[in-house]
This record gives sequence, structure tokens and C-alpha cells, in this order.
Amino acid sequence: MADARASGGDRPLYSNGYKATVLGLLLATYTFNFIDRTIIATIGQAIKVDLKLTDTQLGLLGGLYFALLYTILGIPIARLAERFNRVTIISVSLVIWSGFTVLCGAAANFAQLALYRFGVGVGEAGCSPPSHSLISDYYEPKKRASALSIYSFGIPLGTMFGAVAGGWLAQEFSWRVAFVIVGLPGILLALIVKLVVKEPPRGHSEIVERPIEAEDVVIEPAAKPRFSLAAEFSEIWAVTKILFGKWPVLHMVLGVTIASFGSYGSNAFAPPYFVRAFDLGLAQVGLIVGLVGGFSAGVGTLVGGFLSDWAGKKSAKWYALTPAIGLLICTPIYIAAYMQTSWEATALILLIPGIFHYTYLAPTFGVVQNSVEPRRRATATALLFFFLNLIALGGGPVFTGWLIDHLAQFNFNNPGSTGILHALAGSFGEAGAHSFTLSCPGGLAAAGSAPELARACADASARSTQQGIIVSLCFYAWAGVHYALAAIGLVKHMKERAGA
Repeated sequence: MADARASGGDRPLYSNGYKATVLGLLLATYTFNFIDRTIIATIGQAIKVDLKLTDTQLGLLGGLYFALLYTILGIPIARLAERFNRVTIISVSLVIWSGFTVLCGAAANFAQLALYRFGVGVGEAGCSPPSHSLISDYYEPKKRASALSIYSFGIPLGTMFGAVAGGWLAQEFSWRVAFVIVGLPGILLALIVKLVVKEPPRGHSEIVERPIEAEDVVIEPAAKPRFSLAAEFSEIWAVTKILFGKWPVLHMVLGVTIASFGSYGSNAFAPPYFVRAFDLGLAQVGLIVGLVGGFSAGVGTLVGGFLSDWAGKKSAKWYALTPAIGLLICTPIYIAAYMQTSWEATALILLIPGIFHYTYLAPTFGVVQNSVEPRRRATATALLFFFLNLIALGGGPVFTGWLIDHLAQFNFNNPGSTGILHALAGSFGEAGAHSFTLSCPGGLAAAGSAPELARACADASARSTQQGIIVSLCFYAWAGVHYALAAIGLVKHMKERAGA
């Protein structure tokens, strides 16, 4: 941190190098957040076979059971972050979710694993709301989408490292070892964050927007608001009215939620798809999914932030149009990838769509942060994440898993069916004479079964996973429409917020 201070005031000035260090540590924290959150997708096939789970149960572990407390606790933790030290909240949260990730490796059954996943969600609730608030105090409004895109880069990084490391550890050792190894480093990172990151004054970066001389700056420390239950609900309601009462912000919230619903749902079953459809090992699948997803999603996340900040100088509507265009472009490319008959072709095509797909994250976070006052920013992120993750993270994997289970029942009884629409219609009609779940526990025929049954189980599982993923991918186009609608009135809204 720079030692210089504004003349006539007591506000610290942070050097670009120190701000980059802080952003780097928050990026590392978010990376571990997503490693611990999404590793279950990579090693899910091993867990399913070992514990004899259905895809619906796998979706619950990766979605609702994590998201429930994660979303509910996010709001009270965000309210604490508006009043108390945000760095401490992030550090403590990191220790909690890392510890519960380690405990997941000790689970002996579905119920225990579900309980520990609840615990991971409790810890991770304290990550993004205070982190978004800190970043907004370190970076001025016109650079926030770019800074938040770097922070959001933790999503593809975490997904990549979790997939590569998790897949290799699960194959070479076991899925239990994978949980332990990826969880432990987070405890050390929590200590580093606490020692290095400083708590900036609230609204610190807003000063750069005011054309005044440094010697004229006199900043009085903001008084910590008094606590009262009525005041807390009033603050939450004030932020809620902005998120859901302003047309452009509402449609950006709907866009990010619907896009994330499709993303969490399809990504949860992408690694199992490569195993089921192409008979690849977990280590190879982790490498494919991790490197392909990490590259394309990483580029898209950064492009979304920097491109929207650049184009936003001409017109604020590009904060909405950038993700709208990206989501509409990526949808058919994703579908084409999962229609291929070789894993090489699928992986090669999947390098492309994420570059367009993930442009939606940073612009959305930037608009939300710029739409509220400094002491409401953690709350805004928490409310956004409550709505987004309860529906998207809580529902996406469960929906896709539930859909795959129904499709598997149909495809198992109708092996000649190949069309997605036919399979969808049949899945919710006559169940069929033979139970897929009983005939194929964990998605595989029991040891010693006839080769015909083994082949039937494998074919139904692979085809149903492909079809379930393709249906989930269609949510991206729906989300793109909402982002296009958000462009209507966004310029006026941002001008009003700048003058507030």
C-alpha cells in the first residue's frame, strides 16, 4: 500500500501495485471457492458408482444442498459486511468452507455427504458479497466491470483446477482423497488474506470521479450505522427495489439467473457425459473439461468485463448488449458440440462457445454495484446471489439430473429412439416395463450381468445425459433475450445513478 495520503484528509491512497495484489488474493479466494463448489461435478461419476446414487441425488449434492444455506446466509452475512471488517469475514468463511470440503472425503453415505455440502455452502456464503464490496472501494466506477471480471476469472480457474486435480486424484487414489487435497490449501490462504488485505474506507474510490484538488479533500470517517431490525429490513428493501423495480437491472438479474441455471445444470453433467459417452477415465476427463472450460470461460469472463467497460464509455447499453449477443451466439455452438460422435470433436468445438457465453458475468456485477450506494454493495451482491443461486445453482443441476433420470427410463425401454423431442415427450408418458434404476444401479449393470444388459444400461445413460445437457443449454438463448431487454432504459438508469 502506498504511504501517501490525501493532503488535508486522512484517506489513504492505494498504489496500483497494492490494488493488484488485493485483487489477486480475492481472485485466489474465489478460485478456491469454485474448486470446492464444483469439484463434485468432476468426481461425481465416481461418487455415484461408489454410493449407488441417481443423477437426481448427484444434482442435489452439486446444487440444492449446497445452495440452500449458501443463499439464505448470504444476506445476513452481507449485512454484517456493511458494518464490520470485510476482510475478516472473508478469511473466516474461507476456513469454514475449506474445512467442510475436507470432511466431504469422510462421508460414508449420501446423507453424510449432503450434510457436509450444506456446511460448504455455509462457509462460501461469506465470499462474494464482501469481496464485491471491497473491489468497488478499491476501483472507481468506470473500471469496476473490468476489476470484477478479473475477480470472476476465479470461476473458470476454479472449475479448471478442480476438474484437472479432482479427476486425477479420484482416478489415482479415490474421490475421498480428492476432497481432502483440494480443501486443505484454503486454510493457509485464509491466513494470507487476513494478513495482507487492508480494509479500505467505504466509498473510497468514488473520490476519483470528483474534479477537485487533492488539498481540498477533507474526508470524515463514515459513522457506522446503528443497528436496528427495522433499519436492516429497510436497507434490504431499498436494495430489492433497485434490483427488481428498475427495468434494466431487473432484466440483467433475470438474464444472469437464467444463464446460470443452464450453465450449472449442463456443467454438472459434462464430466459424466465424457465418461458415459466415450468411456474415458476420470483423469482424462478432468484434463479435457478443465482445460477446455478454463480457456474458453476464462477468455469470455475477461472479455466481458473489459469489452463492456470500453464500449460502455460510448453508451451504457453495451453493458447489456455485450452479454445478449454473446449468449445468443454461444447457444447453437454448444449444441453442435454435444451432437458430435467423438470426444475429440466435442472438446475442440467446446473451445469456442465459452468465449461468448461468459461475457455476461462482469457486466452484470458492474451494473449492480454501480446501481447502489457504497454501504449497500455487499447487500446488493447478496440479494443478487440469493435469487441467482437459489434458482440457478439450487435448481440447475437438480433439473438436469432429474431430466436425465426420466430420459434414461425412456431410452432404456426404447433403445431405437434417437430424437430429443421424441424422448422428452416419451419420458413423461408411459414409464416402460423395465426400471432403469433397478436394472442399472448407479447407471451401470450389476457385476456379472449379461453383456446385452450392460450395453443397454451404458447406451441409455450416455444418450440421456447428452439429451439432458442439450435441453439445459437452450436456457442461454432465453437469457440473451432478457439482456437485450435490459438495454432498453439502461443509459437513463446509469445517468440517474451517476447523479445520485
